[in-house]
Amino acid sequence: MAEQKPTYYITTPIYYPSGKLHIGNTYTTVACDAEARFKRLTGYDVFYLTGTDEHGLKIEQKAEQLHMQPQEYVDKMAAGIKNLWKLMEISNDKFIRTTDDYHEKAVQKIFQKLLDQGDIYKGKYTGWYSVDDEEYFTESQLAEVYRDDNGKVIGGKAPSGHEVQLVSEESYFFKMSKYADWLMNYYKEHPDFIEPHSRMNEMVNNFLKPGLEDLAVTRTSFNWGVKVPNDPKHVVYVWIDALSNYITALGYGSADDSLFKKYWPADIHMVGKEIVRFHTIYWPIILHALGLPLPKHVIGHGWLTMKDGKMSKSKGNVIYPETLVERYGLDATRYYLLKAMPFGNDGVFSPEDFVDKVNFDLANDLGNLLNRTVAMINKYQDGKLVANNQATTDFDADLEQTAADAIAEYKQEMDKTHFADALSAVWKLVSRANKYIDETEPWVLAKDDSKKTELSDVMTHLAKSLRVIAALIQPVMTHAPKEIVEQLGIQGTNLDLINLQFDDFPETAQVVAKGTPIFPRLDVKKEVAFIKSQMSANQKQKGRKAMEKAKKEAQKKMSEEEQTEGKKQIRIDVFDKVELKVAKITAASHVEGADKLLKFQMDDGSEDGRQILSGIAQWYPDPSVLVGKNVVIVANLKPRKMRGEVSQGMLLSAEKDGDVKVVTVPDSLIPGMSVE
Repeated sequence: MAEQKPTYYITTPIYYPSGKLHIGNTYTTVACDAEARFKRLTGYDVFYLTGTDEHGLKIEQKAEQLHMQPQEYVDKMAAGIKNLWKLMEISNDKFIRTTDDYHEKAVQKIFQKLLDQGDIYKGKYTGWYSVDDEEYFTESQLAEVYRDDNGKVIGGKAPSGHEVQLVSEESYFFKMSKYADWLMNYYKEHPDFIEPHSRMNEMVNNFLKPGLEDLAVTRTSFNWGVKVPNDPKHVVYVWIDALSNYITALGYGSADDSLFKKYWPADIHMVGKEIVRFHTIYWPIILHALGLPLPKHVIGHGWLTMKDGKMSKSKGNVIYPETLVERYGLDATRYYLLKAMPFGNDGVFSPEDFVDKVNFDLANDLGNLLNRTVAMINKYQDGKLVANNQATTDFDADLEQTAADAIAEYKQEMDKTHFADALSAVWKLVSRANKYIDETEPWVLAKDDSKKTELSDVMTHLAKSLRVIAALIQPVMTHAPKEIVEQLGIQGTNLDLINLQFDDFPETAQVVAKGTPIFPRLDVKKEVAFIKSQMSANQKQKGRKAMEKAKKEAQKKMSEEEQTEGKKQIRIDVFDKVELKVAKITAASHVEGADKLLKFQMDDGSEDGRQILSGIAQWYPDPSVLVGKNVVIVANLKPRKMRGEVSQGMLLSAEKDGDVKVVTVPDSLIPGMSVE
């Protein structure tokens, strides 16, 4: 009877299909894939889950904007995400969708169980809600608040920067406060439950110590979601619905729960740091209330950011994985994602860094090591390898020790999901093998017939090093390992990581006659320019979409105003003569001798820019607060002089109850863009 393998269950968050996934989203799935592959290669029975979170108001609104039914919309988006994971060669065992029938039925059972045992009760919720974040906020949690003349909060922004709206509706609540002390004790007894440890400190200091509030878990203001049993006007809110996927995917709440019994609890939930709270506060409490064991570890990784901040579809400052894979190959893309992100911290994507890592790490170091080795074996040994197993020099012994150390360090770091550190361990061996060539000087040995055995031993040591490297990079790169062993002529060799040894090598091998570089060197200037052009195109596309949205809203507002008695009406042909453009305020000051006038210097996309005067000084006593803001200007007004200064246009502003605010637009819009 075959020995039963230990089980290992790893999950990504389920992705919200409101837009195309960028490399920041892709990082999580590639990271989990690398860990799943590593565990399989070290003898584990692995179950790897990913999927999509398809309910909620934002999906309902998105589908409506596109004149689609919500199910039609999420079907299309889920298919696109599946295709992306196929392109990235993700080895997931299951893809769950929260619109799957079995999941919805299980969520209803979970909700009813919690309701029946008194953990859920009905009440009324009033608070601030962000549609984009699918999250409620208290007033104190808002990053920015808007107040009326009496100081009353009338709106604001969530920590993410998204607008919030005041919501007041009947809701079911989960008694989170009931379990706060239990969770605090659980953290103390399981100090490695949340990794990195700094995330646990955030949960304790920011949420548990201030007092854990009961959580609204249903909505009545939209219909797209799982209906509450016996009270169908209520929709189960995102966190019970979405978080339960980790157990419903295994059959919890279904007739066949054999996978649940086999694989739960999860070994790792890997999530971005922005959703750690939901996975380490709400989810453990829900599981505890259900009488289920908790996942062993929740890893909250950092963000892959851009130089100008967090990568965001709303900003348009994104790069998509398809762009990198199609031009540079899958292995280069997967390698970059895992090497660029230090554990627990943010990584910064730049075109220069991407090209450098491909050129230096992959082309110069690994690719060149393989090319030189294959070429020398062909030149000096007619392409034949013989497995000489004795270390005859100090150089040989040192190379073998480096390989043994690299294997041990790599396994240790991969077990901790420290991918960048694991790859660094492999590259210690890559670097040492390249140095070994310079130390042993095979070209000198080849000139001395008495050194043939020593030369053969050098070639074999290089081939053995490359075999170890190929084995270690398998979880990260899905093509290069096969190409390495094929060029060495050792296809079919065992590359599992359970008992990887330097000397475990075929007695003889025939290398290819001429090796093809597996990582061609990139033209730095050309490729940096290409990636920047793709990023710029994404920004411009986002800008165009934002402008289209603003235009539709303006047209809608005009239409409403035209229907309002007493409003001045104009024809659309008159409106079309107005030229609106985006401009960035680069400097702002008071106009000398004029109490009401401010003077603004603008970057409007032209070489010289422009100056605009505006009578808004009483609302902006410190005009410097507007410097750096993107605004909308009327660009085709005839210039005029005021107080000896030329004004070349008009700044758009809005007025309510006597308060004037300059109209600002997202930073993703580029100065000079037309508002059409």
